[in-house]
Amino acid sequence: MRSIVQEQLKNSPAIFEIMPKIAKFDGESVQQNVKAMKMIHIALPDSGQRPLPFYLAMEEWVAAKLPATDYFFCWQVRPTVIFGRNQSIDTEVDLDYCNSHNIEVYRRKSGGGCVFADMHNIMFSYITPTEEVTTTFSRYTETIAAILRSLGLDAEATGRNDVTIGGRKVSGNSFYHVPGRSIVHGTMLYDTDLEHMAHAITPSRSKLESKQVQSVSSRITTLSKHLTMDIDEFIRFACDFLTDSKITLTDEQVAEIEALSQPYFTPEWIFGRHCRTALNRTRRIEGSGEFTVGIELKGGLIADITVGGDFFQLCDIDSALLARLRGTRYTSDDIRHALSDIDVSQVIAGLSTSEFIKLLIQ
Repeated sequence: MRSIVQEQLKNSPAIFEIMPKIAKFDGESVQQNVKAMKMIHIALPDSGQRPLPFYLAMEEWVAAKLPATDYFFCWQVRPTVIFGRNQSIDTEVDLDYCNSHNIEVYRRKSGGGCVFADMHNIMFSYITPTEEVTTTFSRYTETIAAILRSLGLDAEATGRNDVTIGGRKVSGNSFYHVPGRSIVHGTMLYDTDLEHMAHAITPSRSKLESKQVQSVSSRITTLSKHLTMDIDEFIRFACDFLTDSKITLTDEQVAEIEALSQPYFTPEWIFGRHCRTALNRTRRIEGSGEFTVGIELKGGLIADITVGGDFFQLCDIDSALLARLRGTRYTSDDIRHALSDIDVSQVIAGLSTSEFIKLLIQ
């Protein structure tokens, strides 16, 4: 592999150079000298859709396997919540909402806050030999802001790790070290589903009021409100702006990355080895009655579950039904499998198995 990579890098230019860029503000053209990172674009051999852990592992693979220089790639994922390494999932993520809306949830190795991503959001990954946090962030976020300014937008790098347009956040970034490298990754909001964003990363178990969604809108903006180019055109533009050479990974290298991604999928990593999450909900189901459900999660598994209410039970609900669920992963498919050989209506009058699963998940 190293000989292939060395051949691809043989004629690579310097990492940094001064580039003249034209930015338009209020109809005026301003000549700017923008210190832009000239990176190497890492491309995949196909355009298949992959889960978020693959791309986190791809960052690690690039950092570990490729020669020391600056690399960049961008990616998109199905609706996903990504929370920081030191965050508690039960205080940062509305698992009820995510489960009922097929939103995936993963923990990353970098710090920072909880973010929502979907196919209308672009994720950027930057891998560099630089290890000093302030320098890495300032160089990178200023260059991301420069991309937007070159398109005529009033963009600036603000704080430690954000990029704004007109004072509203459009990009947030986080950072972590691996041996000899630093990895920065972040969002670029193009036309993200703000309702999903507001609900999925809010710990409340009740429905959010519309003003809370509006509150999110007041703090952030999306590129689609400012640009006429579509998301694919912007991705191409960003890659051209940031990179001047490309390495396309082989199928063998992709397989190595897939293997490297597996720990990200484990409940121990996602939920934390000692993290416990209590889910409580009350719901009335026509023809069955009022249900109050309490679920305790440990490492993504149902540690305990209770069901109370004014329904009619036809036999002992604990031994016939709930005992089957303890130790089961808290997903629709795993719960359905645990109940595959029982008809819930024979335990709780008027309640079908599918309605019971919805009661637990939604």
